[in-house]
Amino acid sequence: MAVPSPRPGPPPARPARGLTLSLRAARIGLAFAWIPIAYLGWLLVQRDPPGPAARQTRLGVLLAETLESLGATFVKLGQILGSRPDLLPAGLLGPLARLQDRVAPVPYEDIERVIAAEWDPGQRAALTLERAPIAAASVAQVHAATHHDGRRLAIKVQRPRAREQIERDLAVMRAVGRVLDLVPDVHLLSIPGAIERFGAALEGQLDFRIEADNNRRFAANFARMKKLRVPTLLPELCTERVLAMEFVEGVKATEPEKVRGDRRDIAERGGRAILKMVFEDGFVHADLHPGNILLSADGTMTFLDTGLVAEMPPDLVRPWVDTFSSLAKRDGAWSAQLFYGFAPSVAVQDYDAYERDVTNYLAQYWEMRLGEVEVSRVVTGMMEVLREHRVQVEPVFTVVNVALLVAEGLGKQLDPEIDLVMLAVPYLLSAQLTAPPGRPPLRSPPNRADGTPRGTPNG
Repeated sequence: MAVPSPRPGPPPARPARGLTLSLRAARIGLAFAWIPIAYLGWLLVQRDPPGPAARQTRLGVLLAETLESLGATFVKLGQILGSRPDLLPAGLLGPLARLQDRVAPVPYEDIERVIAAEWDPGQRAALTLERAPIAAASVAQVHAATHHDGRRLAIKVQRPRAREQIERDLAVMRAVGRVLDLVPDVHLLSIPGAIERFGAALEGQLDFRIEADNNRRFAANFARMKKLRVPTLLPELCTERVLAMEFVEGVKATEPEKVRGDRRDIAERGGRAILKMVFEDGFVHADLHPGNILLSADGTMTFLDTGLVAEMPPDLVRPWVDTFSSLAKRDGAWSAQLFYGFAPSVAVQDYDAYERDVTNYLAQYWEMRLGEVEVSRVVTGMMEVLREHRVQVEPVFTVVNVALLVAEGLGKQLDPEIDLVMLAVPYLLSAQLTAPPGRPPLRSPPNRADGTPRGTPNG
């Protein structure tokens, strides 16, 4: 009689991983539980009751501090949330938008071990790395280096435990997201889907070959634009965890005087670059803060850090352009219908009230001259209206909107008179002529109270 093989036991790492995840989940839970306690304590010590704006800002500060205390994954989460006016009210966005990767660098010896694992000895011997990093963030840090042929290089190296830490935190987030999604009022936010998109973005940043591909694509897109570029890569030294590129000398885009740059010219060139990404290429740099835009002495503008991007699906370009057209044509009903039809999920209780609020909100800008309209005010205010009526915005639209907000914000720092709307008009007109047919909307608005249909957009 055959002796049955013993049943294999569980792998020894699983209990340890389970314990690690449990401890991490408890740490995260305690950190977030502290927010309402600290907020109530702040309210109690106020002499006068703070207004809604002050209360929101205080919550934003507490949330930002909590996310920062939880480390790399949550810092990234805060930075992304800080760019999502469709999810959070304006008072929370400011503190989150200022959240930065203030992380201590890992020891140089750890960086050397990563490089030794990614490069062969001959490749390593060709470079002399500087021990002190020139930049340190949650996923990677950057070291200057000199090639044996004299070229000055920047070497971006992934932190040794970055993947392990991010995968651990994402596992906790996914578990919590599935639980929260069972709550009816929270279900509209599609938290599991948002976590998956966030996880995909983070995991994409863990493979530097993706960033290298993005870099090459931007280089091709910018090839015909004057004095606009991305750093040149050294393909033979670019791997999953190491990125090698030319070292770009320059200053932040908000400091043009240091290189005798013309503020108006730089503002307009930067604005056109972002409008080209949005309306022509459908491929948008999603992390364009001033630190990622360098100005060289000859006036060249260099976009850095191409790891986080947003790509507009071809069949969403037409709906995206139509949305902008509806605003330009002052058609509030069409705007409301487009937002409603392409939203991933909606829970509108009263469509007439929703349409009326969208129309009334936009009407305040229709009496202004084009040059007086600020994209940032229009977009953030519209997000408030949509959130109030529980209309979820297509996520890629939000990322592209934020790129426009960044363009306007940076442009006005350089030149307060810049008019992004006027700059956008030729790009919008061109997109109207060339955009491919769009995907059909997910839903049509309900009939009017008398039972008649609302008609086609702009009809």
